[in-house]
Amino acid sequence: MKDFMVQLFADYRTPIVFLHVLSAVVWVGGMIAIRFAVHQSCAMIADPKMRMERAVHTLRRLFTIVLPFVIVLIVTAVIMAVGLGFRAAALDEMGNVIDANAMNLYKIVHLKEAIWLVMAINLGAMMFRRNQAQKALANNDLGRAKSMLEVISKYMVPLNIVLGVIAIFIGVFLRNAY
Repeated sequence: MKDFMVQLFADYRTPIVFLHVLSAVVWVGGMIAIRFAVHQSCAMIADPKMRMERAVHTLRRLFTIVLPFVIVLIVTAVIMAVGLGFRAAALDEMGNVIDANAMNLYKIVHLKEAIWLVMAINLGAMMFRRNQAQKALANNDLGRAKSMLEVISKYMVPLNIVLGVIAIFIGVFLRNAY
């Protein structure tokens, strides 16, 4: 499998990197647009139930759009990590460090992968909370719907924005360090 990914990256380097960057831009950019543009517009709707229904609908649309990009991001990340040979440059077959600088870069690759993994888990939790809010709205339980949505807008989306920006910066750093 390793040899396949190395060859795949060697043959399709530009499209793989492009898809990876595009996926990050769509995911993080979508969250920024939702949090700082759409959220503010929804807040202007006077009727609380209508405001929450609009938020639930908007989040459903966002998640439908970004989910395929999240999958592409993860797949391209693995292909790039293997294809660029970070591990091979840092460790020998026995797992001994052969180059300290390469090992530091390899650790940074893992840090970036961990950030995207946390973001993906957070996305799954947001999707769950959105679904719970939709069910609560269907049952006219506005208090529960509000509590489900509030956590998404106040904490979960901002967390993913910050983590996403950090991961993008790390990606640029790695690209320039390699």
